[in-house]
Amino acid sequence: MRNLSLFIATSLDGYIAKPNDDLNFLKIVEKEGEDYGYSEFTANIDTIILGRKTYDYVLKEISSSHYDNGQRDVYVITRTERPKVGRTTFYTGNLTDLVQQLKSQSGKNIYCDGGAEIINELLQHDLIDEFVISVIPILVGNGTRLFKDNRPEQQLEFVSAKSFDKGLTQLHYKRKR
Repeated sequence: MRNLSLFIATSLDGYIAKPNDDLNFLKIVEKEGEDYGYSEFTANIDTIILGRKTYDYVLKEISSSHYDNGQRDVYVITRTERPKVGRTTFYTGNLTDLVQQLKSQSGKNIYCDGGAEIINELLQHDLIDEFVISVIPILVGNGTRLFKDNRPEQQLEFVSAKSFDKGLTQLHYKRKR
């Protein structure tokens, strides 16, 4: 069975975006040559699930090849049907069904890169197996919360914590089953 992992950054006060989907606060920890373990993490995945807003942001700010590098399947969760582009599928079906289907297939692990609606739906159905959360040293005060209220309690097992010279702290937990 494949694992689904969350690899995401949040402010110290728990926001993954400021109002109006502003992610500029992430830039305060940018450092030439430092990817905070992203390359090592993505070497063990062959499928990515993300929301349309996250996809659109990365498309605009980085490039479509950031996700669809020809080596992995990408599922953009959206309400609007669009044709497939390369290995990127714009998925309008039931997220829980998709994840259960993907987990039952052979392959490497699955990576969830947000957004908050997707993360919280996955948490509601206890489908996230691993959490790698990078905490950015800033209190943004308002925006999109990483974790919403009213989700089931889930016990986690500590794996590691790393700190970096730009102030980012990365927490790694696995779901205790």
